[in-house]
Amino acid sequence: MDKRLKYHFEPKKGWINDPNGLIFYKRQYHAFFQHYPYAPKWGQMHWGHAVSDDLIRWKELPIALYPDKPYDDGERGGCWSGSAVIKDDLLYLFYTSVSDEFGQTQSVAMSKDGLHFEKYENNPVIKKYPPDGSCDFRDPKVTKIGGIYYMVCGSGKDNIGKILLFSSENLFDWQYVGVLFEGEQYGSVLECPDFFPFDDKYMLMFSQMGRPTHSTMFIYGDFDGKVFAPVSFHTPEAGPHFYAPQTFADDKNRRIIIGWLNSWDRQTKTSEDYTGAFTIPRELKMVDGKLYTFPVSEASDLLKNEDELVKIEKNGLTATAKTISFPLEYRGGIERVDILKDTKTIEVFVNKGETSFTCWFADEN
Repeated sequence: MDKRLKYHFEPKKGWINDPNGLIFYKRQYHAFFQHYPYAPKWGQMHWGHAVSDDLIRWKELPIALYPDKPYDDGERGGCWSGSAVIKDDLLYLFYTSVSDEFGQTQSVAMSKDGLHFEKYENNPVIKKYPPDGSCDFRDPKVTKIGGIYYMVCGSGKDNIGKILLFSSENLFDWQYVGVLFEGEQYGSVLECPDFFPFDDKYMLMFSQMGRPTHSTMFIYGDFDGKVFAPVSFHTPEAGPHFYAPQTFADDKNRRIIIGWLNSWDRQTKTSEDYTGAFTIPRELKMVDGKLYTFPVSEASDLLKNEDELVKIEKNGLTATAKTISFPLEYRGGIERVDILKDTKTIEVFVNKGETSFTCWFADEN
């Protein structure tokens, strides 16, 4: 029996992982995603595409980007993760183009209607990683700050994970600025970075590979156009099935975050022809120095305050599921618990999103 998710996006067929190019464009929410359309497994990556009017009900559209150029074609290559930005009413998709010949490079495609995309004739726009990086050089996220476009890319060198910073005035000519952030303790390669103005400062996000929980790091700090100075560090999402989130600002001036809801370790059954999903869209807020992620208001009717998988105690909470080998625990004062349970997934929010747990609670069948 098909147990498709009711409130989360998942593909009709094939594999999805990282959400890409999240943006509000021409009065609709657009979500792209890393996609292998031919089987529920990792393969040569495409960019899938879905749109929504309310962030809850999604319509899957035709594939936006195919790996059909020398710089993004190859058995293990393709169109990898990236981001979207609007300039002069055109939609630009930035992505990591991966090929056997050129490795990981950064490219761009444009659209006038948000449906049909044409790759830039002079791709890749960044043809080589800088000396501070390595052949792991991916996931461009572009943000406009003042009159300048900034791009952050994930990389690493000598087992030190790095976020590399580039700048441009026209989205085609990019100059390397330097290492925005680095740290051996976060892993050898930092993935899926995001960088944007937030409250009166800036927020840097990235994902840390191989971590069973708290895989996404949020760093709040100051930025002068070249140097990022961290002020506070946050890991509100405990996981374990939450990875590679990306944020965007919508027409209501909300900073919305969506992550990949799946696990590399979860075994897809032979009877399944699709796998992977998006988390419920959440609003990102900073309150009294704490970072919160909580479902957007459009999802408020889906929330409840109890479930058989969640044990709420006087001074803490424990969530269990068949698909994880350890309980997810929160220890501390609990003022409120909100639970969003779908046919296969559960997301638990403590104290309006001060901490959240995301996981598949059972196999599909």
